[in-house]
Amino acid sequence: MAGHDSLQAAWYGPRRAPWWTWPLAWLYRALVGLRRGVYRYGWLQKQTVTVPVVVIGNLTAGGTGKTPLTIAVVRALRERGWRPGVVSRGHGGTQRAPALLGDDPDPAVVGDEPCLIHANGIPVAVGRERPAAARLLLDAGCDLVVADDGLQHYALARDVEVCVIDGVRRFGNRHMLPAGPLREPLSRLTRVDFRVCNGGHAEPGEYAMHLSGDDAVALVDGRNQPLRDFSGRRVHAVAAIGNPQRFFAGLRAIGIDVVEHAFADHHRYLPADLDFADGVPVLMTDKDAVKCRAFAQPHWWRVPVQAELPAAFFDVLGQRAEAVRKTPGSRPS
Repeated sequence: MAGHDSLQAAWYGPRRAPWWTWPLAWLYRALVGLRRGVYRYGWLQKQTVTVPVVVIGNLTAGGTGKTPLTIAVVRALRERGWRPGVVSRGHGGTQRAPALLGDDPDPAVVGDEPCLIHANGIPVAVGRERPAAARLLLDAGCDLVVADDGLQHYALARDVEVCVIDGVRRFGNRHMLPAGPLREPLSRLTRVDFRVCNGGHAEPGEYAMHLSGDDAVALVDGRNQPLRDFSGRRVHAVAAIGNPQRFFAGLRAIGIDVVEHAFADHHRYLPADLDFADGVPVLMTDKDAVKCRAFAQPHWWRVPVQAELPAAFFDVLGQRAEAVRKTPGSRPS
């Protein structure tokens, strides 16, 4: 992870990215433009489904809060009468063929984020071919599809695009991978329907989002404990997410003495990874917890978070989906 950390320091700090990243960044930009172009001009056909499709994604590599937002969007749409399901690529898993998650999905097979979403009572389908996975959701009775981390996956036609922005780091040095964190040029922002700013200060035209979590939940027996009960105490904080520092900083903000253990995103945990041999409490994200329950210890805790946004965001999103349902066939290019 050292090389990746070094690049991130250049992306979000004053140091210039290594020389070898610049020709790769130009090549990456060209490939991204070519890929979008072949779908925009019809050389490759987008595949459609018969229900509205809402895509949630971001422009930068690393975590911005897409999964908590996906869960919040599904819950809000349910309250407005929809039956949404989520389609995911299943990063970190081995599943290739389209599959609907069952009662006890294995994160090593279907990915950690799909398991986390499914644990919130949400129908989830995974697969490399997202259109085929989306059709499994329709067969299961869903009347709206939410694509998690689907902004750059153009094979599935979409009706609404939501881009999540890290409100603290924003877009870093504003260069394309690997010289910077961008997966697509910033001009892509002009084509999305909604911009959501996670933390920091929302700019004009962005909806502010805040991740809240006040409790810790024991992995072994599910008992709750106020997170502030750990204030003033030393804990091992574990995170295998796109931006582990956000998790560590949140714990420190309430006075917890954090010993950091950052792993690569989607890391597959082994018991030895968390064998700190001192009995000190271990706090981890929900995304980590779905991969650690099978060998959890009594002093291991997960810290669930919820995405909080203005009700107006969910209202307008629901209205856009309803407009699509009434006028099918009007998808943007």
